[in-house]
Amino acid sequence: MAKRKNKQDAPAQTARQPGRRSLILLVGGIAAASVVAAVAVVAVLLSSSGESGPIDDGIKTAVIVDQLELTQPNPQFISDARGLLAEAGYRVDYVAGENVTVDFYRTLPGKHYDLILLRAHAGITTEVNAETGERTGQEYVSLFTGEPYDETKYSEEQLNRLGKATYEEGGDPLFGIGPKFVDDSMDGNFNDAVIVMMGCDGLKSQVTAEAFLGRGASAFVSWSAPVSAPHTDEATEKLLQRFAVDQMPLEQAVQETATELGPDPTYEGELRILTG
Repeated sequence: MAKRKNKQDAPAQTARQPGRRSLILLVGGIAAASVVAAVAVVAVLLSSSGESGPIDDGIKTAVIVDQLELTQPNPQFISDARGLLAEAGYRVDYVAGENVTVDFYRTLPGKHYDLILLRAHAGITTEVNAETGERTGQEYVSLFTGEPYDETKYSEEQLNRLGKATYEEGGDPLFGIGPKFVDDSMDGNFNDAVIVMMGCDGLKSQVTAEAFLGRGASAFVSWSAPVSAPHTDEATEKLLQRFAVDQMPLEQAVQETATELGPDPTYEGELRILTG
């Protein structure tokens, strides 16, 4: 995948103090979607597929959020991931493209999935002081929607929760969500869901991961640096085999996946897990 520079007008964020979390640094990488600069992020506008949300009947549930479907589609990965999850007894929803909106992320915790795969562009940016407009130096990870940016929408949240982002220089801007959106705008609780964030730099900064844990997730699996889309797809399949099908403890499944694949061969992203 070609290296691209991406920019975001970052929302202001308040730094979170780490709680009682355990960060495990593993030698290996499950890949992400795209490369981003220190104050850059990535986004794409994707085609969509519907989702109905879990039914409360005791069956395990999972969702694949496939924001990469337009720029780096991989139908084989989606098919294989669905098959592995079905084999493990999960009911699986699939959401892609324009359905990956600000409001989709807003309501995601309340859908009570047990496992959430975020196959979405993401990247490191820096917070902006809402009063001065200056960057503070606090880094965090932004996740991107497929929703075109509109300065007239979500006006209050644009002050410090939502960002304006483009996938490449001159591209059409999209909305991106930061940790304050997770903290203050999401509805509901993740109820110990496992989050696998298949985007760049997911644990290069812990701020966004901490926000997901604070919203009730039990673990946040991601990587330390930019990584390629093929690497994330391969690694996530292996992770699903170990964790979902073989019922290996999550930390062990992450460790073995990281050891088997090693760091991303191009961008050197390393697999990490942050737990509550």
